[in-house]
Amino acid sequence: MSNYDIAVIPGDGTGPEVIAEGIKVLKKAAQKFDLNIDFTEYDFGGDRYLQTGEILSKSEIEEMKTKDAIYLGAIGHPDVKPGVLEKGILLKLRFELDLYINLRPITLYEGVESPLKNTEPGAIDFVVVRENTEGLYTGSGGFLKKGTPDEVAVQESINTRKGVERCLRYAFEYCRRRDKEKMLTLCGKTNVLTYAFDLWERTFNELASEYPGVTTDYAHVDATTMWMIKNPEYFDVIVTDNMFGDIITDLGAVLQGGMGIAAGGNINPEGVSMFEPIGGSAPKYTGQGTINPLAAIAAGHMMLSELGETEAAAAVKEAVKKVVKEDLKSLSAGKMGCSTSEVGDLVKDYI
Repeated sequence: MSNYDIAVIPGDGTGPEVIAEGIKVLKKAAQKFDLNIDFTEYDFGGDRYLQTGEILSKSEIEEMKTKDAIYLGAIGHPDVKPGVLEKGILLKLRFELDLYINLRPITLYEGVESPLKNTEPGAIDFVVVRENTEGLYTGSGGFLKKGTPDEVAVQESINTRKGVERCLRYAFEYCRRRDKEKMLTLCGKTNVLTYAFDLWERTFNELASEYPGVTTDYAHVDATTMWMIKNPEYFDVIVTDNMFGDIITDLGAVLQGGMGIAAGGNINPEGVSMFEPIGGSAPKYTGQGTINPLAAIAAGHMMLSELGETEAAAAVKEAVKKVVKEDLKSLSAGKMGCSTSEVGDLVKDYI
């Protein structure tokens, strides 16, 4: 029997509701596939911050490093200034745990209507590998003469050879392991961002010789967004920097049917990784029992996969696909035809 200690951060808004359904499903998968999963809950989020002024301590970060994985609901509270929790919890965990890969599968399941007209399931099935700890998100920069007519704001994109190479190497390895088209597309902007993406492109081309079975491709980010709409079937695995990855993965989420099904992983291949639904805390739906938990459940599938529990992961994924195909009227909150807990029960029962 495999044993796992999972840190659970239900977070804010509807986070606790969707995480509860995810844990329900994970417990069923654990029972079926002889796994022992201990869930330890942490109250990081807006409520704790408003009550105590605490966000995330050094000792709590060190405790996270001892876990096998982190399962996150959502962070974002309507009574807390935007940026406080996001920087204090999400970005802090990302940087302190060195979660240098953001992994986003973009798949259109049967029974889901994409905004792309006449798009069949299978036509949208690619993965975005986003560098997750560098670029414009490091917070490097500042103001000069702030608040005056002569104000200057500088935001710098930090790209290191180490950071770029390890992201690209992960993408090559993932593309080879995915064993689909085995085509890796570098998404950048070499014609304008001539320093940062010179580094990305040179490193990409150098590494390509180590992966002869992987076909390499390059596309500017504006062309990438265009092709994601016109020819999404073209892509297999896309690798890109932090900023561009943030943008194109949200476009991808819409293509696959919306935030109700979109899940992501913040990966440290050598350490603890964190998995989450993408849609945020959605505070206006809190407590109504109408939020879609499938993205959180799909994040649980990603967590099992990263832990090496391939059979359990596959069972969860197939159960999600079956619910989408046979039971839901829509992926949107309040329009599913089922309550949040009923969706979780359906997935659990299909496993």
